[in-house]
Amino acid sequence: MDAAIPVPFTHASERVLPAWIDHNGHMNIGYYLVAFDNATYPFFRFLGQDDAYRQANGSTTFALESHLNFLREVHEGDELRFEARLIDFDAKRLHFYMEMFHAADGYCAASFESLSTNISRATRRTAPMTDALLERLAAIKAAHAILPRPWQLGHSISAHPPKRA
Repeated sequence: MDAAIPVPFTHASERVLPAWIDHNGHMNIGYYLVAFDNATYPFFRFLGQDDAYRQANGSTTFALESHLNFLREVHEGDELRFEARLIDFDAKRLHFYMEMFHAADGYCAASFESLSTNISRATRRTAPMTDALLERLAAIKAAHAILPRPWQLGHSISAHPPKRA
């Protein structure tokens, strides 16, 4: 494992803002997505899809599908920390997973699974990532593969969910 690859990636944080609080006195569901989206920026920079890469290659990323799991409440002013890992990738897509933790109390408040695609800014269509980026992603995926598989990955929504072991 490359010592320079954090397992998992942990360099993202956020504070619950007053505007994010709903009538129940906790963070509104829409702002969980905002917080996770904010946390993807440092994660994507770590992956190698930083501003320099995007400019040099005329590319960007678009989200294709995302799944949120709301596990515990967070409240105004709470500090949040995020852990992220690369699950899989191909020439055009990234499958990643993140968890949101209450920074002071340590509990997992939510999880986020997402699939993003590399996009050509010129055509606004999917486009392959560079070989150099794909090599970096392979190293990160190998390092992150030692982490246990989260139960949330790939699950479906049902009124009768399967029992977890």
